[in-house]
Amino acid sequence: MLTVPTAEASTSRSERLNRKCFCITLDRAKLWAALDHEAGEPGFSEALVASRPHLFSNVPVFLAASALEEMQRIVVAIEATAKLPSYREAVLSWAPEIAQRDFGPVGALMGYDFHLDDNGPKLIEVNTNAGGAFLNALLAKAQQACCSEVDRALIGPRDDRFEASVVAMFTDEWRRQRGTGSPRRIAIVDDRPEEQYLYPEFVLARQMLLRHGLEAVIGDASDLKYTGCKLRLGGDEIDLVYNRLVDFALDGPEHAALKAAYLDGAVVVTPNPHNHAIFASKRNLTFLSDQAMLEAFGLSPELRLRLTGIPRTTLITPDNSDVAWQSRKDMFFKPLSGHGSKAVYRGDKVTKSVWAEIARGGYVAQSFAAPGQRMIEIDGAPAPRKMDVRLYTYDGRMLLAAARLYQGQTTNFRTPGGGFAPVLAV
Repeated sequence: MLTVPTAEASTSRSERLNRKCFCITLDRAKLWAALDHEAGEPGFSEALVASRPHLFSNVPVFLAASALEEMQRIVVAIEATAKLPSYREAVLSWAPEIAQRDFGPVGALMGYDFHLDDNGPKLIEVNTNAGGAFLNALLAKAQQACCSEVDRALIGPRDDRFEASVVAMFTDEWRRQRGTGSPRRIAIVDDRPEEQYLYPEFVLARQMLLRHGLEAVIGDASDLKYTGCKLRLGGDEIDLVYNRLVDFALDGPEHAALKAAYLDGAVVVTPNPHNHAIFASKRNLTFLSDQAMLEAFGLSPELRLRLTGIPRTTLITPDNSDVAWQSRKDMFFKPLSGHGSKAVYRGDKVTKSVWAEIARGGYVAQSFAAPGQRMIEIDGAPAPRKMDVRLYTYDGRMLLAAARLYQGQTTNFRTPGGGFAPVLAV
C-alpha cells in the first residue's frame, strides 16, 4: 500500500536534513565552468570568486514541499490584494508622484523573502529589484546528489524552465505597455554596475537575452540620454530598461534622463516606481498584516487567512514610540526608505542613540520572526547558520526559490560557509 507523506512528515524530514546533512552537494568545478560558459568570458568565475568568496554555500537548504506551497499561497494573496482598488488607493496615498501612473508592467523578478519558524513560513519583506536570480539558476544546476533523498529533491532545479520564463517575462512586460511585438534592445541598468556586488548576474542576464535574439547591454544610469523622445545608451536606442536601481522614485539627478523617458512613456521600465509603491514599500506591510484593514479593502476570508503569515507590522511615530520602546525586544525595525539590510535593527540590540533616530519616525516595527537554521560543517566541526528563503516571481508565479545562509542580524555575504544556497523540496 502506497503511503502519502503528510505535511508534518515532510517538515520533520526537512528539519532533520537541515540539522544533520553536512554533505557538500555543490560541484564547484561544474559551477565555475558554467559561469565561464554562460558569461562567454574565460576566467569570469575566477575573478568572481576572488572578490566574492562567500557568494555560494556548499550545501543546500531543505524545505518541506508543504512550506513551499504555503509561501506561494502567501504570494498569490498579496498579488490579489494589490489588485483591489481600495488597497491601491491607500498605498498610493503615501507614494511619490512618479509612482501614481500605471503604465502596465507588473514588475520583473519580484522577490518575496521568508523566515521559517515552528509556525511555518513568515513573509518579512517584498522586493521589486530582487537580486541573485540568475546566479541561483546556475547554482541549482551545479548540485550533485549525495544520497537518494537529495537525488529526488534535485529533479526540479535541473530543468531549463527558468530561462524560458525569464525571456517570456520581458516580452510580456513590453506588451503590457506597448500591446504587441517585442523589445529590440534591453538595457540592464544600475549605478556604476561594474562596482555592484551582484554585477556578475548582470552579465548572465545579458548573455541569456542575447542567446534568445534580444539585443542586451549593461549600462550606468548616469550614461543614459533622453533626446528626440528616445532613450539612448552610447548612441543606441533603448526600448526596455531592466531596472536594478535602488533609487525607487528616480529622484537622483543622475537618473534624470531615465525619469523623463519613463514619465513620457518613451521607454518600458521594469520594475518601475509604480511597482515599488504597490508591492515593496515597507509601509504597505502595515496593511498586509492587519486583518481588519484587509477585510475593509474587500479581501476574501480565504486570502486574509493566508496573510496571517505576515508578522504584524506598525508604523513608528513620535506618538507611539514610547510604547514601541517597551516592546522593542520582540521587534525588528526597518526604515521606510531603506533597501537591503541597511539601517535595519533588531529591537533587543537597539542603543539609546539609535532609538532616538527611530522614534522620530520613518520606520516600521515588525514582530520578530525567527529565521530558520541550517547546520553546516566548518573545519570538521558543526556550525549553525541562519537562513531565509526567497521566492523569485513574476505576476504571482514562482520562477525560482533560493536560500541565503548567514550570521548576524541580517543576510550578508561575509559569512564563512554562507551565501546563496539552492532550495530542495522534500
